[in-house]
Amino acid sequence: MPTVVKKLDANAFQLKDQVVAINRVTKVVKGGKNMSFAALVVVGDPSAAVVGYGSGKAKEVPQAIRKGIESAKKNLVRVNLTQTSIPHTVLGRFGSGMVLLKPAPEGTGVIAGGAVRAVMTSAGVQNVLTKSIGTTNPHNVIKATFDALKKLKSREAVASMRGKAAEELSPAIRGMVAKVPHLVEIVQS
Repeated sequence: MPTVVKKLDANAFQLKDQVVAINRVTKVVKGGKNMSFAALVVVGDPSAAVVGYGSGKAKEVPQAIRKGIESAKKNLVRVNLTQTSIPHTVLGRFGSGMVLLKPAPEGTGVIAGGAVRAVMTSAGVQNVLTKSIGTTNPHNVIKATFDALKKLKSREAVASMRGKAAEELSPAIRGMVAKVPHLVEIVQS
C-alpha cells in the first residue's frame, strides 16, 4: 500500500540554497545553436533537518538557479537525525549510483564529496561518513543520497514496528565500543 507523504511548507523554514552543478546545454537548430544553462540546486534548513533538491533550465545562469530553487522548495524532505549524526548506516540507490551513509562520532565532521556534502550540510548533519559508488553524475548522486535519507528510521519508529518500547531495544554496539567506553559495561554484563 502506498504511503501518503504530507508536503512540507517551504515558507515555514529558514531555507539556505546551495548550487551543486551548472551545466551549459546547446541545442542545434536550423538557424544555428541555442545555448541554455541547467542548474542543480539543494535547499535546506539545518536547524529543522529539512532538505530538498531541484533543477532549473534557462537562457541565463541566474534564472536557471532561481528556477532550481523554486523546484527544490516543492519537494522538501524531513530527515531523521540523532543529535549531530544519522541514526544508522544506510545505502541509497538511484540508477547506477549508490551512496553509503554511516554515522560518525562527535568531531568527525562531514566526510563527503561535492554533491553528497551539499545535501548533508543543508540537512544539518554535522558528523557523517559517506561513500559515493558508481556514477559521478551529480543528478544521480543527489537522488541516491535522498533515497538513503528517506530510508533513515528513528529509534522510536523501529521500536513501534517491532511492537516494543524504545527502551527495550539493545544499544547499537558494533564498532562503537572503542569510541564510547561506557558501552563496554553493557557488553560485558
